[in-house]
Amino acid sequence: MRRYLVQLALLTLLAFSVPVHPAHAKTGFLRVSFTKAGLIAGAGAGRGVLTYDGHTYPFRVSGLSLGLTIGASTTRLVGRASYLSQLSDFAGTYTAVGGGGALVGGVGVVQLKNDKGVILTLQGPKAGIEFSANLSGINITLN
Repeated sequence: MRRYLVQLALLTLLAFSVPVHPAHAKTGFLRVSFTKAGLIAGAGAGRGVLTYDGHTYPFRVSGLSLGLTIGASTTRLVGRASYLSQLSDFAGTYTAVGGGGALVGGVGVVQLKNDKGVILTLQGPKAGIEFSANLSGINITLN
């Protein structure tokens, strides 16, 4: 009986974790510059541009991370915003669990998701001295 309950719980968790996205959802492409600093908790801010449906939209990024963050870095990221049904789906709060590091230079890779189902997949060079392993919350505001 216990094994059955565990299997049922795992199947339920899997069913709710698989994203269901509308067939008309589109992908946007973005560039972001983000500067971060911290000791224990980190904070950062940056700017970017989203190219979506043939237009470009500037945006601002701000965020906090809790966990282990030591140092400071600047990251220039490029990537995509998947599962956009409309432009307004892009703005909002994104969360991620992850880590990374840089010693003078490195590479940053991150995947973030917001409550509207939009997933940002970004990567790019990182400059500075930083080590982090944390839970991050990023807020994106369209200008």
